Amino acid sequence: MITINLPWPPSSNHYWRRNGARYFISSEGQQYRRTTNIECIPYRHYFTDADRIKISVEAYPPDKRKRDLDNLFKSILDSLQFAAVFKDDSKIDDLSIKRMPNRQAMIVIRLERIE
Repeated sequence: MITINLPWPPSSNHYWRRNGARYFISSEGQQYRRTTNIECIPYRHYFTDADRIKISVEAYPPDKRKRDLDNLFKSILDSLQFAAVFKDDSKIDDLSIKRMPNRQAMIVIRLERIE
Protein backbone atom coordinates (compact mmCIF):
# COMPACT_ATOMS: atom_id res chain seq x y z
CA MET A 1 0.00 0.00 0.00
CA ILE A 2 1.15 3.52 -0.71
CA THR A 3 -0.08 6.80 0.75
CA ILE A 4 0.16 10.06 -1.17
CA ASN A 5 -0.63 13.50 0.27
CA LEU A 6 -1.72 16.06 -2.28
CA PRO A 7 -3.14 19.56 -2.16
CA TRP A 8 -6.88 20.09 -2.56
CA PRO A 9 -7.71 19.47 -6.24
CA PRO A 10 -9.84 21.56 -8.52
CA SER A 11 -13.33 20.15 -8.96
CA SER A 12 -14.16 18.59 -12.31
CA ASN A 13 -15.98 21.84 -13.10
CA HIS A 14 -12.67 23.74 -12.82
CA TYR A 15 -10.37 20.99 -14.09
CA TRP A 16 -11.90 20.81 -17.57
CA ARG A 17 -12.76 23.62 -19.99
CA ARG A 18 -14.65 23.61 -23.24
CA ASN A 19 -14.24 25.60 -26.42
CA GLY A 20 -17.00 24.63 -28.83
CA ALA A 21 -16.79 20.86 -29.24
CA ARG A 22 -13.22 20.76 -27.91
CA TYR A 23 -12.54 19.85 -24.27
CA PHE A 24 -9.21 20.62 -22.66
CA ILE A 25 -7.58 20.78 -19.24
CA SER A 26 -7.71 24.25 -17.69
CA SER A 27 -4.59 26.05 -16.48
CA GLU A 28 -5.69 25.23 -12.92
CA GLY A 29 -5.98 21.56 -13.90
CA GLN A 30 -2.59 21.57 -15.60
CA GLN A 31 -0.98 23.04 -12.49
CA TYR A 32 -2.58 20.34 -10.34
CA ARG A 33 -1.27 17.65 -12.72
CA ARG A 34 2.25 19.09 -12.49
CA THR A 35 2.09 19.15 -8.68
CA THR A 36 0.79 15.58 -8.57
CA ASN A 37 3.46 14.49 -11.03
CA ILE A 38 6.23 15.82 -8.78
CA GLU A 39 4.74 14.31 -5.61
CA CYS A 40 4.33 10.91 -7.27
CA ILE A 41 7.87 10.48 -8.62
CA PRO A 42 8.64 7.72 -6.05
CA TYR A 43 5.50 5.81 -7.11
CA ARG A 44 5.84 5.87 -10.90
CA HIS A 45 4.86 2.53 -12.42
CA TYR A 46 4.05 1.17 -8.96
CA PHE A 47 1.13 -0.81 -10.40
CA THR A 48 1.50 -3.22 -13.32
CA ASP A 49 -0.99 -3.80 -16.13
CA ALA A 50 -2.16 -6.96 -14.37
CA ASP A 51 -2.94 -5.24 -11.05
CA ARG A 52 -6.44 -4.36 -9.93
CA ILE A 53 -6.45 -1.32 -7.66
CA LYS A 54 -8.26 -0.10 -4.56
CA ILE A 55 -8.18 3.64 -3.85
CA SER A 56 -9.46 5.35 -0.74
CA VAL A 57 -9.42 9.11 -0.40
CA GLU A 58 -9.63 11.24 2.72
CA ALA A 59 -10.74 14.74 1.75
CA TYR A 60 -9.86 17.61 4.10
CA PRO A 61 -11.81 20.57 2.66
CA PRO A 62 -10.26 24.04 2.70
CA ASP A 63 -13.37 25.59 4.27
CA LYS A 64 -16.92 24.81 5.41
CA ARG A 65 -18.66 25.45 2.08
CA LYS A 66 -20.92 22.72 0.72
CA ARG A 67 -19.00 20.49 -1.69
CA ASP A 68 -19.83 17.48 -3.82
CA LEU A 69 -17.05 15.04 -3.07
CA ASP A 70 -17.67 13.06 -6.25
CA ASN A 71 -16.46 16.07 -8.27
CA LEU A 72 -12.96 15.48 -6.91
CA PHE A 73 -12.47 11.99 -8.32
CA LYS A 74 -11.92 12.90 -11.97
CA SER A 75 -9.13 15.40 -11.34
CA ILE A 76 -7.45 13.14 -8.75
CA LEU A 77 -7.55 10.00 -10.91
CA ASP A 78 -6.53 11.79 -14.11
CA SER A 79 -3.60 13.38 -12.30
CA LEU A 80 -2.45 10.07 -10.80
CA GLN A 81 -2.65 8.44 -14.22
CA PHE A 82 -0.72 11.37 -15.78
CA ALA A 83 1.93 10.87 -13.05
CA ALA A 84 2.21 7.20 -14.15
CA VAL A 85 1.25 5.73 -10.78
CA PHE A 86 -0.98 3.40 -12.79
CA LYS A 87 -1.38 3.07 -16.54
CA ASP A 88 -5.15 3.30 -16.81
CA ASP A 89 -7.87 4.21 -14.31
CA SER A 90 -10.00 1.38 -15.71
CA LYS A 91 -7.87 -0.84 -13.44
CA ILE A 92 -9.58 0.65 -10.37
CA ASP A 93 -12.16 -1.74 -8.92
CA ASP A 94 -12.69 -0.24 -5.47
CA LEU A 95 -13.01 3.51 -5.00
CA SER A 96 -14.10 5.40 -1.90
CA ILE A 97 -13.97 8.90 -0.50
CA LYS A 98 -14.55 10.22 3.00
CA ARG A 99 -15.00 13.83 4.10
CA MET A 100 -12.71 14.64 6.99
CA PRO A 101 -12.77 17.55 9.45
CA ASN A 102 -11.59 20.89 8.16
CA ARG A 103 -7.91 21.53 8.60
CA GLN A 104 -5.47 22.38 5.86
CA ALA A 105 -6.88 21.82 2.39
CA MET A 106 -5.50 18.45 1.34
CA ILE A 107 -6.24 15.01 0.01
CA VAL A 108 -4.77 11.81 1.48
CA ILE A 109 -4.84 8.97 -1.06
CA ARG A 110 -4.22 5.34 -0.21
CA LEU A 111 -3.67 2.96 -3.11
CA GLU A 112 -3.28 -0.79 -2.87
CA ARG A 113 -3.33 -3.87 -5.00
CA ILE A 114 -6.42 -6.04 -4.76
CA GLU A 115 -5.37 -9.63 -4.19
